[in-house]
Amino acid sequence: MISRIRGKLVEKKDFAALVDVNGMVYEIAVPVAILQRLDEMLGPEGHITLETYHYWQLTPSSGTPVLIGFSNAVERDFFLQFISVSGIGPKAAVKAINKSIAEIAKAIDQGDLGYLKTLPGIGAQRAKEIVAKLQGKVGKFGLIQDHGKKINPATAPITIDWQAEALEVLLQLQYKRPEAADMIAKAVERRKDIQTAEELLNEIYKQRIKGQG
Repeated sequence: MISRIRGKLVEKKDFAALVDVNGMVYEIAVPVAILQRLDEMLGPEGHITLETYHYWQLTPSSGTPVLIGFSNAVERDFFLQFISVSGIGPKAAVKAINKSIAEIAKAIDQGDLGYLKTLPGIGAQRAKEIVAKLQGKVGKFGLIQDHGKKINPATAPITIDWQAEALEVLLQLQYKRPEAADMIAKAVERRKDIQTAEELLNEIYKQRIKGQG
C-alpha cells in the first residue's frame, strides 16, 4: 500500500499530476480543489509530497492500481469519509471535490443541499445521502484554512492525550501552535463533557462558524 509520494512535479493534467520519483513517473489522480494549489506546495527543485489513497480499479477482466493525492492526511481523511457514502466511488469523488474541502464540510454540516448539488456528479438524491451519512461528523474538516489566512497567536497548555491528538490535526491544517492550543483550551472550557479528539474538533469548528456569523 502506497501512503505517501515524494518526487518532482513534472506535469499537471485535468484531474491528475505526474510525479517523477527517481526516474519512475507516477500518475496521481488529484481532486481539482487540491490540484489548483500544487504550485504552492512545491519545495526545492520542484519537489512535492503528497499523502495518497491507493486502491485497485477493477473491471471484469483486469485491475488497475490507482493513486489519489492530497496535500495532507486530513484532506485524505475527508476523502475517505466522502467515499463512505453509498454510490460515491473514488473516481467520482475526485471529480466532485472541485471546491474547498472546508466549504464542502460546512455545507454538509449545515445540510446545504443546494451547495452540494453544485459539485460535479452530485444530484439531489446523492446530496441528501451525503448529509444523512456525514452531517455532524465532518466538523474538523471545516477547520481547514484557506491559503494565506492570517493568524493571531495566543498561548494555552495541552495536557490530555485526546487534546494532543486534536492539536496535531490543527497543526496539519497549518494553524500555529499557540492559536491551536488556545482554541482547544477555550473549547474544553465551554464543553466539560468532551472526551475525544473528534468531539473537540467539532466543538472548535462550531464556535468558529458562530464567530463568523
